[in-house]
Amino acid sequence: MSNLIKIGICGWGNVATGLYKQLSTNNNLDLNFEITCIGARRDNPKCDPSPIKIHRDIFDVIDDDIDVLIELIGGVEVAKDLIERALASGKHVVTANKAVIFEHGKELIALADQYNVKLLFESAVCAGTPIIKMLSNDLQANEVSKIAGMLNGTTNYILSKMEEGESYEQTLKNAQELGYAEPDPSLDVNGTDAAHKIGILSSLAFNSSLPVHGFHIEGIEQITQSDFIFAREFGFVVKHLAVAKKTAHGVELRSHPTLLKSSSNLASLKGVRNGIQIDTDLLGEFHIAGSGAGQESTASGIISDLISLSRTENSSSMNMPEFTNAVKIIPFTELSFRYYIYLEVKDKSGVLAKVTKIFADQNISFDKVSQKEQLSDNKVPIIIISDPINELNMQNALKEARCHEEILDLKIIRIED
Repeated sequence: MSNLIKIGICGWGNVATGLYKQLSTNNNLDLNFEITCIGARRDNPKCDPSPIKIHRDIFDVIDDDIDVLIELIGGVEVAKDLIERALASGKHVVTANKAVIFEHGKELIALADQYNVKLLFESAVCAGTPIIKMLSNDLQANEVSKIAGMLNGTTNYILSKMEEGESYEQTLKNAQELGYAEPDPSLDVNGTDAAHKIGILSSLAFNSSLPVHGFHIEGIEQITQSDFIFAREFGFVVKHLAVAKKTAHGVELRSHPTLLKSSSNLASLKGVRNGIQIDTDLLGEFHIAGSGAGQESTASGIISDLISLSRTENSSSMNMPEFTNAVKIIPFTELSFRYYIYLEVKDKSGVLAKVTKIFADQNISFDKVSQKEQLSDNKVPIIIISDPINELNMQNALKEARCHEEILDLKIIRIED
């Protein structure tokens, strides 16, 4: 690559315009670059990039005089096609698209190596927080045993505001207005976005294959104001956590709401902050945190990849595993947790004894039980903190409990100890 890096940007949404503004106004970058062209099907009224050349067909960017294609169109299949064509044409690719890396990372990285170009994706996980390069390069001397964290800034923002008393609906609307959430926020709030990210990190750390299927994914749609109030009584906060953990039996992968101890490092992170705890043999347990949503943080990750390209011309894309003997993913039903159990039951004698028997039949014992003041319609909330138990036993108990007319509502949140 020559000293001057010629860039083509594909996509012209929130992230792309944020990157353009950073590249156009930041004179402190140790980077000699030129934005040669932009591929955009339509204009963005919030940002006018003239006199830069605009291609209405994003695939025309590949044929322009560029060194690096920055893929910011989102989605999977069209993005995959675009990246494949760019790599086969001898262009380096930088992408912030975690979905395409999750679904097709293995083959795309192999293609980059075949054509002696690079595919970099630091901003695909945790935006500008430098976790990808850390796992693929900086921690090579360490054996990583666990990665756990809040990997979706939008979700953490929503839960933080709900903890302060705001409603889910209003908080989501605010997140969209601030550019933290997409117009369709489903991949953020249903846990899929965090699942894609932890899948990528697991592949780097533990040699789990890409794509990874069969692990538990659960969103925050069922979390309510009362969960924060009751969790606080027991010394917990509600967070959405993604976990990859290596054991003697394989790797556990999961993305779901959890209760964390209020005193823990991850519990203290508010707003759009991403936080990751990494357990290693040589360094022990350490944490990294940074903004996980918004134009600036994603632009930071993309620019770090551009700087890496300018400095390390002869290095490979990433130190990704070969996936020849991919590790086993442990079925979620084989894992064990303590649980926060929320029930609404009819206010009548004998109901608590019936609830206790349902769970006891699955060998589930209770650490704490708290009965709350009666709600409307003759309903009483009961909060239970269980002892550790297998997930399959808990699911069997929930199935049985939902068959009883005295139990009107039922929800669990797993506790991350």
